[in-house]
Amino acid sequence: MKFRSKIVRIAAPLLLCPLAAAAGVSPVAQKTADYAVDKYEAAMTDTLAELVQFETVAREDLPLEKNPEFTGFKDTLCGKAEGLGLECEDHGYVVIVALGQGEEKIGIVTHGDVQPANPAKWKKSPFELDRTSEPGKLIARGSEDDKGPIATALYSMKAIKDKGVPMKRRVELIVYLGEESDWAPLQAFLKDYDMPAYNITIDANYPVVTAEKGWSEIRATFADAAVADNSKPYLSNFQGGYFGSQVPDEAHASVANPTPALEKAIRARAAQHPQVKFEFARKDGLLEITSRGVATHSSEPEHGINAIAFLADALGNYEWPANAAGATVRYINDLIGIGITAEQFGDIAYRDDFMGPMTGALTMVKVSDNGLTSHLNLRRPTGKTAELLEKQIHSAIDGWQKKTGIEMADVGVHLGQPYRADDAPQVQPLLKVFRHFTGIEDAGPVAIGGSTNAKLLPNAVSFGPSMPGKAYTGHSEHEFITVDQLRLNLKMYTAMMIEIANL
Repeated sequence: MKFRSKIVRIAAPLLLCPLAAAAGVSPVAQKTADYAVDKYEAAMTDTLAELVQFETVAREDLPLEKNPEFTGFKDTLCGKAEGLGLECEDHGYVVIVALGQGEEKIGIVTHGDVQPANPAKWKKSPFELDRTSEPGKLIARGSEDDKGPIATALYSMKAIKDKGVPMKRRVELIVYLGEESDWAPLQAFLKDYDMPAYNITIDANYPVVTAEKGWSEIRATFADAAVADNSKPYLSNFQGGYFGSQVPDEAHASVANPTPALEKAIRARAAQHPQVKFEFARKDGLLEITSRGVATHSSEPEHGINAIAFLADALGNYEWPANAAGATVRYINDLIGIGITAEQFGDIAYRDDFMGPMTGALTMVKVSDNGLTSHLNLRRPTGKTAELLEKQIHSAIDGWQKKTGIEMADVGVHLGQPYRADDAPQVQPLLKVFRHFTGIEDAGPVAIGGSTNAKLLPNAVSFGPSMPGKAYTGHSEHEFITVDQLRLNLKMYTAMMIEIANL
């Protein structure tokens, strides 16, 4: 459940070579970072290949402790860490890899679970590191989110150990295994965990993330109702999406009793969106329509093409009977549309000067126990109270129901809290590391669509692994990290650990 839509105020060009500036990192940090790349870049990539082979996707039918993918991942992680001379402790949902014996600690927070992947949409298995299909890219589920950062952190710690760098604070790499599905086990673990004084997640963006939007959702359910006149056109099916934090790249609709004029009108409206691929087929008297967009992390809807929203729009020039599918399409077109800032949903849209606008992305339309449920994923910044926002959501829905005469079977609203850590003491040292290794001298703090596990830790901020201005590929069906980025991360994480541990 991660979330990235970011506000980046960086004008300087990106330089991927180290710049030795007077205000740069310490000489020992620079030398150790260079050593890490020279000595361990190949081993880091091989370790990434070992980690991504485990399909660490949460399953409702199999608890983590009995899931061989998770137990295999933990065994491999601890085996690799101990082979590098690092400590490793398995606490069930949390694995801690540690370096050093200082009384104070810094926490490097990440996760080893991943979102599902559809193998049909990948050139090779998503759980095999593809090094060859696209030269310069390392493609696999988890390559960016978050097994790439885990492998990087291991070899940063190893390089520091090799060089015997003095460290005032113990470094603990905290790998959580339920970030994508359930935060409760981590919250329970943290109750008895000796919290580090400084916490840094490596599960977001550079330069330094000091603000995360609150993960929120509106679920609207329509009960399936009989169509009054089943000899006329109606929607017998409408669905799409895979999970709640992905802009979907595929959606489907079935039109019963389609007339030539209606099909022509739908095709014409679909043609207004050339960025979406629409497929039409006749089958068993139905007009089957599939829309194909571009999947992306739902916190960055600007980087995707929402197949559900555009399919609903293509169907928007006909007043469909209000069975579940028809009512859902009318609701989507009236209150959501193809925009990404909820500007059609009554008065709920707003923005924050630093964190940017609240974004909204339809992530799923699926059959549920009560009917057909649509999931609108909101990422809310500071600037409006949850009480006011929820009131405005219900007002918009109530107004729509009165206007259309269509009643929802159920409405669910969850509003997560935005997170700010503007004054965390490690912000400026982290910016110093980023500026030094990239040459982006005016880099400053940024906001993302929220939510990493930073929200559960005191004064936590995020540091990479994704560069500013680049679309985050985690949760997409084309997840990758570039070879150059993995190398740069190894340098920056090595220097970061040294500089923060010695503050």
